[in-house]
Amino acid sequence: MRSSPTFRRRRLARRIRRLREDAGLTQEQAAASLDMSTSALSRKETGEVATSVHEVRSMMDLYDAYDPGLVDLARSARAKPWWHAYGITSRGYFDLEEEAVSVRDWQSAFLPGLLQTEDYARGVFDGVSVLADEEIDKAVAARMWRRHRLHDADEPLCFSAVIDESVLRRPVGGPAVIRKQLAALLELMDIPTVTVQIMPVAAGAHRGLEGSFTLLSYADVEENDVLFVEHAVGSLHIDKPDAVATAASTFERMRASALNGEESAALISRLVSDC
Repeated sequence: MRSSPTFRRRRLARRIRRLREDAGLTQEQAAASLDMSTSALSRKETGEVATSVHEVRSMMDLYDAYDPGLVDLARSARAKPWWHAYGITSRGYFDLEEEAVSVRDWQSAFLPGLLQTEDYARGVFDGVSVLADEEIDKAVAARMWRRHRLHDADEPLCFSAVIDESVLRRPVGGPAVIRKQLAALLELMDIPTVTVQIMPVAAGAHRGLEGSFTLLSYADVEENDVLFVEHAVGSLHIDKPDAVATAASTFERMRASALNGEESAALISRLVSDC
């Protein structure tokens, strides 16, 4: 089962918090016995910071509850994730996507990263990033590696996208690149767990024009859905239920207004012929 270090850290955080609560100790009492500040223990119990193997063992001794799985979880939570091999050190979206079982993506500027071909992805990075050529190579390679999630028969990712029609007409990388990209998009739409709908320009104004966003859902019922939004100087991931629910409602309204799967495929096919 795949799992990112961040999510392993969150699981560890929930389990050490339960151990303390089952032992009948307050955070203040436990922190004093563990020789750490209350705020430090609080951050460990929320997963904000990692808990070391030594600290886990000390907690099990204090709480009189031995759980060998916690030690292994503490070790794995400190492991480097796959994207470090591509020179990417920040967690960002990769961490969120790696654990997700369902992704709902609204895009008004570019095709979703999981659906991009290598040449299209390079065209995106060339056009909008300030990365050096070597860094772009690594970023493109990482994006291509992510696509395996769409073909994983054991742990399939349910991916649903609504894409603005203008995205299909934007010649990222040039006419030849966009033609191959659109043809590849049609092939990806044949995957049973992938749904792509196009929002026609004729739909007029709608809530999605306020900006692209992604919703991610998880198998673990204790993990809140996450709303991921990119902006000019970074990104935000939000797990507040009210904000996520609003975005989910917006996504469903756009799905209802967009072309259905067959209509979307027909539009993409016409654009491939016109390229």
